[in-house]
Amino acid sequence: MRMSELRELVRSPNHLMVFEVAARHQSFTAAAKELNVTQPAISRSIRELESALGVPLFTRGYRSVELTEAGEILFHAVSAGFGRIRQTATWLHRRAMAHVTLLTSAAFASFCLAPRLSDFQARHPDIDLRLHVSDRILELAEENVSLGVRCGDGRWDGYDCELLAREEVFPVASPAFAATLANADDPGALAGEALIHIDEAFIPSRAWSEWFEEMEVDYVDEGKGLRLNDYVLVIQSAMAGAGIAMGWSVMVDHLIDQGLLVRIGRRRWQTERGFYLIWSNRAPLSRQAETVREWVIASISNRSLPGR
Repeated sequence: MRMSELRELVRSPNHLMVFEVAARHQSFTAAAKELNVTQPAISRSIRELESALGVPLFTRGYRSVELTEAGEILFHAVSAGFGRIRQTATWLHRRAMAHVTLLTSAAFASFCLAPRLSDFQARHPDIDLRLHVSDRILELAEENVSLGVRCGDGRWDGYDCELLAREEVFPVASPAFAATLANADDPGALAGEALIHIDEAFIPSRAWSEWFEEMEVDYVDEGKGLRLNDYVLVIQSAMAGAGIAMGWSVMVDHLIDQGLLVRIGRRRWQTERGFYLIWSNRAPLSRQAETVREWVIASISNRSLPGR
């Protein structure tokens, strides 16, 4: 049916809305209160609808109204239609208003955010939080996302940021592999062990040569050892006993707590960099994005959430 045909039948779609409210309450007065109009306006709208349809919809009594048979039929049709429209409109509104995307690397998503997502969903079931995983340095505006995680010095043009964790690096391995090491506390002794290297193509990462230099150990990378271009694979290989990997504290501490990895030695390298949550300083965040921002900061940096 074309809308022009419906308009000819009921004269005004607003009459159907007035009818639904009046029929639901079985009262013109209550309908007027819900719609914030006068009772005569409700009566006039119902009369015009009845005139257009050519049938009475209500039986009027003293201070009361009841639906006629025709009114009952129309009420079921109108309430069902309005119900579906309301559900769809609510879904679309929530989808538009509560959709928040967070741009992050696969490693940070896997080791830092994924284990905490159930907590977020329990706290904020009305917010649709989506992780946009990329191992390239992307601009938030170009990807149409609200928030992102970057490792660096905390200075990026066009962005505000909040420190989540300092970059702290140390060797890790599976408990079984660690048990085979003769002198785990000597950084120099690790140079001859099976090392797992991270060779990321788009985001520069720390190399074993940098770690040994920081530990004041002479080391030459001769190209030996397992080399992977994804840090998730690096850690999975370490847990499987393939060798020693460099562990970023923010990523592996919970794996150590679970007994899946162990620290090798007591030496740590705390760099000048950190992991930051970033967002554009050129446009305000939505209320939902602000909620996600506070949750990420509190969850990763172990700070208290607002109001707690």
